[in-house]
Amino acid sequence: MTYHAFAAADLGASSGRVILGRLEDGRFTLHELHRFENGPVRSRNGDLHWAFDELAASVREGFRRALAAEPELASLGIDTWGVDYGRLDASGSLLEQPWCYRDGRTDGVPERFFEHFSAERLYAQTGAQVQQFNTVFQLAAAASDEGWDATETVLFIPDLLNFGLTGIARAEVTFASTAALLDVAHRSWSAEVLGHLGERYGLPVRRVLPTLVEPGEIIGSTSDGVLERPVPVVAVGSHDTASAVVAVPSTSERFAYISSGTWSLVGLELPEPVLTPESAAANFTNELGVDGTVRYLKNVMGLWVLQECVRTWREADIEISWAELVDLAADAPALACVVDIDDPRLLKPGNMLGRLTQLARESAQSLRPDPGAVARCILDSLALAYRDAIRRACSLAGHDVEVIHIVGGGSQNQLLCQLTAEATGLPVIAGPAEGTALGNLLVQARAVGAIEGGLDALRGVAIASSDVRRYRPGVLPIPASRWDEARSRF
Repeated sequence: MTYHAFAAADLGASSGRVILGRLEDGRFTLHELHRFENGPVRSRNGDLHWAFDELAASVREGFRRALAAEPELASLGIDTWGVDYGRLDASGSLLEQPWCYRDGRTDGVPERFFEHFSAERLYAQTGAQVQQFNTVFQLAAAASDEGWDATETVLFIPDLLNFGLTGIARAEVTFASTAALLDVAHRSWSAEVLGHLGERYGLPVRRVLPTLVEPGEIIGSTSDGVLERPVPVVAVGSHDTASAVVAVPSTSERFAYISSGTWSLVGLELPEPVLTPESAAANFTNELGVDGTVRYLKNVMGLWVLQECVRTWREADIEISWAELVDLAADAPALACVVDIDDPRLLKPGNMLGRLTQLARESAQSLRPDPGAVARCILDSLALAYRDAIRRACSLAGHDVEVIHIVGGGSQNQLLCQLTAEATGLPVIAGPAEGTALGNLLVQARAVGAIEGGLDALRGVAIASSDVRRYRPGVLPIPASRWDEARSRF
């Protein structure tokens, strides 16, 4: 019998949790020790930032609970949402609370950036899809901010948290690949992109960006006083999707994945990036994964849209649980109204119901305002977006798939999973719900020698550790032609 314990902090853009993972005889059991809210906060002038100090304190509290529960805790690891960063001065203090990617400061920035550094050139270097909140555009927007002379280091959110634990500044590559700052083919900083940011925008990025590390490297141990005793801190797949893909319980290479939560990340696991002009035109991204892999994917707006609607209803004293909402959506007519769920107008918080109604009106549809109809519109639209992304990814990469794995919180939404099977015509395997935390724990366990082998070995443990639910197409009375017709509306 073998036994090891690890702690994973998994932070999304709406909530965070610290999970204790106990590995015994090739199987993980997971226990949530600490859950806390997360979300952007507005400054006095209306800018969106993260309450990073509170976030870091919540993570430390979770790790303290983990060590109290397991005094022989083997290691810690942190994964978060992508692209955002913070600036540290020479004393290691933040110059400001990190900006949130949903802030409007990057509006119009990509277009101005491409006037002097073409989109084709950026894609050939970084393989990154163009999203106005990519770190490269956030940095360009921040060029006129005060404090760059005092900036010692720029760290991404999980790297900032690791720095707070260890005092060691590193940048983990799976997260860095979301930034459009990497030479994706060589898994290193892009000399061309960094040079342009320096020459055109006067940013000292060559000086302030830290050494890159691969997932599985032990960064160091927690500093004195952080926890009751020093504990090794592992650089896991620190972008949450990188960790989630590690935990996909698959025995085949012919799978597509959907990491479903606030965002939906939809794509394939490949050995090499796809950097063709066709891929660039389709705006697919090549993010880096564990063990030299590439996550070839598309960002889909995700359950954020529904979360914002729920928030609006609650502010109007309309209390409705997620289970009730899904039941109401299941009873609503199928494909009565669908919208482009990736419309950029749905990115920012506030008035989500109004924006959905406007999108429906623009495509000559009407959206009933009751919660069931709105939820059904969002879930049907997500399923259509998943279908489009998977089909296009397979075509661009020359890679067929036979099954779709949905991991993350969205895997618990049975209606969404069944709609995905119906829309794509492929079987869906849903789970684990805590796939991101499980992937984080798997990389930690291998880093300290508790698991040996490659991704197949890690996924073998994931399979042993996961309860999954299977969905097959053809259960709902929605013929394929209706999905085609719905897609033609926008």
